[in-house]
Amino acid sequence: MKKLKVYIASPYTDGDTALNVKMQMDFADKLMDEGFTPFVPLLSHFQHMAHPRQYDDWLMYAIDWLKSCDVLLRVGGESPGAEKEIEIAKQNKIPVFYGITPLLQHYKKDFKNYTS
Repeated sequence: MKKLKVYIASPYTDGDTALNVKMQMDFADKLMDEGFTPFVPLLSHFQHMAHPRQYDDWLMYAIDWLKSCDVLLRVGGESPGAEKEIEIAKQNKIPVFYGITPLLQHYKKDFKNYTS
């Protein structure tokens, strides 16, 4: 059976960017535990540290990956970038889930109940 590729959308620049990256990594770990293949766009944070690019370059990078994913998981607080990613997901008929539990309820019968 094909593993679903899950794009994680969340804030990056609102608040501490390092904590925002860690949050996506934490969700990715949970998704991997449940048998999904997560995509963590905020890992580009580390690429940007070594090779800085304009915001729009990173946004287009993320959107290219988003279009190849099966589902979008929206987590965290307000984020204009994440809202744009949701809009693009919907335009491309990619299902959007607000929180990990609704995603797992939809795709899995047996799953761990996560609070976020």
